[in-house]
Amino acid sequence: MGMMVTARRVEAAADEIRYEFGLGGKFDRILTIDPRTLGTQIDDGDVDSAAGAITAKIVKAWRSSGEFPTRMLFAS
Repeated sequence: MGMMVTARRVEAAADEIRYEFGLGGKFDRILTIDPRTLGTQIDDGDVDSAAGAITAKIVKAWRSSGEFPTRMLFAS
């Protein structure tokens, strides 16, 4: 069974980057990334496969370009 996770950046402050993300086109969860440490937090505390997959994809894009993407998609 496949999975599609979408994310959109909603805040880009000096001390945190926030994304709304979710499955199937829903943006019902929040991911917060500390840009200095790359530490992450999920609003509901559920670090499931969807949260892990989209976080890894966002961090990989940041490492590649030096900027946090405005949107991201993970599909498997």
